[in-house]
Amino acid sequence: MSGILYLVATPIGNVDDITFRALNVLKSADVIVCEERREGERLLRHLQIQKPVEQLNEHNEAAASHNILQHLASGKNVALISDCGTPVFSDPGQLLVRKAIDQKVKIVPIPGASSLMPALTVSGFLIDQFVFYGWLSPKKERRRAELKQLMQERRTIVLMDTPYRLVSLLRDLADTFANTRRMCVAFNLTMPDEQMFYGNAVELHKRFSAKEMKGEFVIVIEGKPTERRK
Repeated sequence: MSGILYLVATPIGNVDDITFRALNVLKSADVIVCEERREGERLLRHLQIQKPVEQLNEHNEAAASHNILQHLASGKNVALISDCGTPVFSDPGQLLVRKAIDQKVKIVPIPGASSLMPALTVSGFLIDQFVFYGWLSPKKERRRAELKQLMQERRTIVLMDTPYRLVSLLRDLADTFANTRRMCVAFNLTMPDEQMFYGNAVELHKRFSAKEMKGEFVIVIEGKPTERRK
């Protein structure tokens, strides 16, 4: 009988956000697979959990998935975590999940902290429908082309990126959207310096450029207003 593959959500900043269920799964798993070994081991040390740790990331996903499936085939339970938040969601692991499905391995998601929902709920925008666009292209011209397409989106838009690209992304948003749309930057969610910034793209770019702020962030953009018929 094959083991169980657990997809365990971990805190996005504040370690107190770990759930009791996540703790129990991590303590009982035979193997814990992390995105980056240093980040994974640091979390496990804080939680006082000692387990065999393996690594699965964008550089070794195929080989690591093969090894993990062998563990599962031998009856071992495996817990997959990312550096923070929910594994597989905008993180490596999709290949493993697809192969586990093909091999009829039981997959159990363990929900927990997320940056997506908190950012949406504090934005003040309509969130009955939204578009998670995630990461734009790192190439400037293509990124700006993507933003021009998104200007036509009537649903609320969610963007993410790495901390060092926050100011450049806001600059591109200012050049594309100008002051036509309200936005919210949820900055360092759950951390001691957590802040929510509101304004249009021009205002937000000026604010972050002036302070040279860098940190984890989620940008939520108001959808294009529906034109009223005369």
